Parts: sequence; structure tokens; C-alpha cells
Amino acid sequence: MEEQKHKRRIHYSGKYPRHFAEKYKELNPEKYGEEVAHVIAKGNTPAGMHIPIMVEEILSVLAIQPGEQGFDGTLGYGGHTLAMLEKLAGQGRLYSGDIDPIESKKTEARIREKGYGEEIWQLRNMNFCEIDKLAAEVGGFDFVLADLGVSSMQIDNPERGFTFKSDGPLDLRLNPEAGITAAQRLADISKEELTGMLQENADEPYAAEIARQITRRRWPIKTTRELYDEVAKALAKVELPPEMKERAGYSTKKQALAREELIKKSSARVFQALRIDINHEYEVLYEFMEKLPQALRPGGRAAILTFHSGEDRIVKKAFKNFFQQGIYREISQEVIRPSKEECYRNSRAHSTKLRWAIKA
Repeated sequence: MEEQKHKRRIHYSGKYPRHFAEKYKELNPEKYGEEVAHVIAKGNTPAGMHIPIMVEEILSVLAIQPGEQGFDGTLGYGGHTLAMLEKLAGQGRLYSGDIDPIESKKTEARIREKGYGEEIWQLRNMNFCEIDKLAAEVGGFDFVLADLGVSSMQIDNPERGFTFKSDGPLDLRLNPEAGITAAQRLADISKEELTGMLQENADEPYAAEIARQITRRRWPIKTTRELYDEVAKALAKVELPPEMKERAGYSTKKQALAREELIKKSSARVFQALRIDINHEYEVLYEFMEKLPQALRPGGRAAILTFHSGEDRIVKKAFKNFFQQGIYREISQEVIRPSKEECYRNSRAHSTKLRWAIKA
């Protein structure tokens, strides 16, 4: 057997690592528990990890009992799955789905290490909108969870192309082994189509200006920072919103900071709109909400976590329609939001909304 050469870790300049690959302690939570706990205590998410959102509220809604059968449609880092497995107390079965082949393998290894075998927990490489096929195979579910957020591991890794904060290939696919990248999508899109995408998927107020700038570019956009730069060019001379203008006053420095804030917010919406488009997220959610009632057993509970208004509207409308038809006996009348304490501990929880339904 050939001896493996020792591979030295990546060194970084300064006191703290800035780039994803340099954060070797955060990326090894089992080995550097104290450092990871310190990052979490500061209200940050360690690199390569994901802090599950609204765990207690979800468990309260789902009211899981030992012996029941459930489905976690979006496994991610596995935080919600582990919490639900604890409630099953070794009795019953939980299935978890995920289309990300990279992160799901890592999560499966962590969950198996905690002693959960095939007899109580199974991972399925599937889109959660295929819930009907799984329900037909295993006999339906007493509880279902769908967390529609993108996992922090995907956001933080620059190789996945989910954020402009680090330069990387403009990919944005939840499953990097299927479909086209965001770069390919932008390569041949028209100004009108891109404007519509930005408006529909992200309520972007400067959709027309950004679409005009991107589609008149003579070279293809290939990286996340290149896309950010195009958004910055598009917004370089637009008038600041009244609230920003009032806050900045006549200070040149404050006006520059306000414009930087404007560019970052629009860039986040542009990335969101592109991600929704290339992963067909709205179509998948519509399909899931349509199939969900048939996959639930009588009295079955469903909880859905959404992260922007477009998702929430789809969930709210579907629950209401099936409730009026008598298919659900009870639905949430108002959204449940994370506590102030949780938002302080985890800044990525701020936009979260939880809705639930119980089948008749």
C-alpha cells in the first residue's frame, strides 16, 4: 500500500482566516469544538456548518410521537432530522430527502456516527416534490417538514457560487451534477426575460436597470464577483431611496456607504432570483404543496419554513385552498416567526416564516 504524503493545511495572513478553505478549525467541528462554539456564541455560523432554525417551534407543531413515520424533505446539515429522530426515541421511522450529492453524503456520515441505522432513518437522494412516490412506497407520513432555505454550507463554499461575498464560479445549482449553471443561464437571456425574472423571483426594484447592464455586456459573466460588479455598475447613478438619502444627508462618505448598501441588497436579490430560476424552485414548491395532502396520513401534520415572500405566498395559498375543501382540518392563521433571541444567535433566521397544517 502506497504511503500517503502529508498534506499541510492552507496558511493565511493576519490573525484570523478570511477565506473558506483557510478556516480549518471551523471546517472540523468534531476536532475543534471549542472554536466552533465560540463562533456560534458570537452569532455567526461556522464555515461548512448550518444551524437549524426554529427547532422548538417545529417540534411543537409536528408533535412527533414514538412509533410514527415522517419525512424531512430537505436534509441539509441534518439539524432538524436529528431533532426529529430524538423525538421518535428509537421507535418508528424517518426518511430524509436531499438533491445535493455533496453535502448529503457528509450529513449521512454524521448521523450514522450518532448511532442511527437504516432501521429508523433512511436518506433518499430525491427532490422533496417526489414525496408522492416515497409515500406510495412506504405508506404515507404522520409528519412532514420542508425547510426551503439554502443551507449555510452551500452559501459559504465559494465553489458553489451562491454568494458574491467570495469569488467563485457562478453556479448556484443545488445539485451541481444536473442542469445548467447560472452563468450559462445569463449567457443567452434577453433583457425582457431577465427583468421579469428579477421582479417575479426577488421583487427587485431596479430590475430593468440591472437587466439592461447585464445583457449589454460583451463578454459572458463567469464568476460571482463579475455579476456583483455588473450590479454595481447598473446602480452607480440611480437615485438613492428616500430613506437612504435622508439617512446619508449631505455627507459624501455616508452617501457612498448608502450606495454600497444598496448594491449589496440588490445583489443578494439578483442571486436569489437566479437561484430560484435555475433550480425551478417555484415549480418544485407548487408540485410539493399539491402532492402533500395525499402523502399525509389522517391527522398528519406538516410544517413548512419559508425565507422570502414568493415562497410564503405559495404555501399560504395552498394551505388555505385545501383547508376550504376540508382536506386540512386546521391550518396556521398567522405565520410563526423566530424569537429575537434566535435571530441574535443566528442572523440567517431573520427572514424565516413557519406555516403548518393538519390533515383531516
